Amino acid sequence: MRPSRLVASGLLFSLLLSACVPSVVPRSPAEVAAAQSAANLANQGQFEQAAQAYLTLAAQAPDRADHYKLLAAEAYREENALDRATPIVVGIRRDKLSNDEPVRLDLLRAEIALHQHDAATALNLTTQPDLSVPPNLRPRLLILRADALAGTGDLWGAAVNRIQLDSTLQGADRAQNRDQALTLLTKLGVQPLKQRAAAMQSGDRMLPWVNEALGRLGVTVAQAQPDLQQAVGTLVAGNGASVREGYKMPAHVALLLPGNDGLAPISAAIREGFFAAYFQSSDTHAPRAAVRVYDSGGNAASAIKAYNQAVSDGAQMVVGPLLRTEVTAVLGQSSLPVPVLALNHVENSKLSSTASEFALMPEDEGAQAADRMIERGLHNAYVLISGDDFAKRAAAAFKAELEAKGGQIAGNAQLPASGVNYGDAINALNAGSAGTDAGIFISMRTEQARLLLPQLRVQRISLPVFATSHIYGGSDNPTADRDLEGVEFCDAPWLFDAQTGLPNYQDVAGQLPAARSGTAQLFAFGMDAWNLVPYLDWLRSHPGSYLPGATGQLAIDTFGNVKRVLTWLKFQDGVARPSNGSLQLDNTPGGPAPASSAPAPAGSAPMPATQPNGG
Repeated sequence: MRPSRLVASGLLFSLLLSACVPSVVPRSPAEVAAAQSAANLANQGQFEQAAQAYLTLAAQAPDRADHYKLLAAEAYREENALDRATPIVVGIRRDKLSNDEPVRLDLLRAEIALHQHDAATALNLTTQPDLSVPPNLRPRLLILRADALAGTGDLWGAAVNRIQLDSTLQGADRAQNRDQALTLLTKLGVQPLKQRAAAMQSGDRMLPWVNEALGRLGVTVAQAQPDLQQAVGTLVAGNGASVREGYKMPAHVALLLPGNDGLAPISAAIREGFFAAYFQSSDTHAPRAAVRVYDSGGNAASAIKAYNQAVSDGAQMVVGPLLRTEVTAVLGQSSLPVPVLALNHVENSKLSSTASEFALMPEDEGAQAADRMIERGLHNAYVLISGDDFAKRAAAAFKAELEAKGGQIAGNAQLPASGVNYGDAINALNAGSAGTDAGIFISMRTEQARLLLPQLRVQRISLPVFATSHIYGGSDNPTADRDLEGVEFCDAPWLFDAQTGLPNYQDVAGQLPAARSGTAQLFAFGMDAWNLVPYLDWLRSHPGSYLPGATGQLAIDTFGNVKRVLTWLKFQDGVARPSNGSLQLDNTPGGPAPASSAPAPAGSAPMPATQPNGG
């Protein structure tokens, strides 16, 4: 593929400077004027005319003929006329060129070779051992080398070069290059990618890309947990405000949520959490955005319309939309003039440098449960799940993570959708003879877990049990939850006041019904959506940084996905209490709290007993 105009900007810059190239033989005023005129034509995008002007100069100034021929050929290249550039390039003498011109000639020859389906020649030209490439030409070199490697069958090498290019690009160019890199990796196939991933260290730069490619091929893979090194910034005083390092608040933020009858209660919980965090942030004088809420409509067309309206109204960041169909549509646009923090995750989405995804993923919980078991020395796992989609997704992530860490699934079973006797499922586990290095992973809602645990004890299965957040009913119920005694589960820290710097959970839940029971996680999700707004750029550009949030410690990976590290809890005397050795690493407050006028949050609405699951 031909490098984009943006990537080729170094080449165009050379065209524009052509009027002032030094020479041993002095240039006449007429030649200087003609060269400047040709450069002006190139600057105006009139590349055909510029090329002709340079060829005229080449004929009139034999001492600088090769210099002008190169500029003419490059002008034709900018005109997408490589066939016209080819005979000119053939006549250029490389030893007569100076400065960066020999490298530019080699790159042009390589591009012509690729145009003529001669990948071997292009590869030779872009891999010369003594090739010294100026920084402005390096992106073009990497693209041409990647295309040459792909043309000679080295898909891995081609992908590596495109990934090296990633950090130098922005916007649509970056998104396009990322998609091409992942396409090259997926062409390698599942087994070769798995073999390469197995041989890599956890910090290998290629590992996230290989995992992403495997995900595009439908393979659930182990995902490295965020490397949480430092909470966002340190408090510094200035102009009467306490502002954290990395804090960058846009002036106007749009919140896109569906208002459909069936979705309104869920949207209300997220919206109320969003504005609760907004108003809680009023204890400092840091800048704060004006917020406007838009109805995303619940479908692709209306979500795009809402996004475009928000942009037209002056929004500088869009939070949302929520549904997968909406997110797919908004992020699938050819350009995103305003950054987006989408409130869901879409498989195989092509995130640009201005888009991020934030979702409460059951996969995160399953993977962290596997890590928890491995930390405890439990390498054999028995898996019991419900038939719900969230449980199946959590179990798949649990298996991938456990096996990646050297563990194995010793048995698995799914509970029946109806009935209260789980004897057959328990017997299918064959866990009666399990050793001390074994544990049980469960993913199901509270009611099923309360039925299951006593039946495990009746069968004399006393292995440690680890669960996802779905086991918690949303409020303490010591009488009913005594059946869950000893079970460890991961969940959002704010629901248990395990994250300082946030308003007390019980105080908020006492005032706002949306913060209680089945919608408490949605409320916390909305809180984090607001608190992420001023730190998105910082988190993306500073690996190891994280935001201590209501739903977990929040970091952003290579592909713009917000990753959560959850808090671990344990049922003791029927009450869920934070466990020692939690994956929560820091209780630093989540960010400054600006104080300026803001719209009041919408009124509360009755909420369904629903937990978000990234769907």
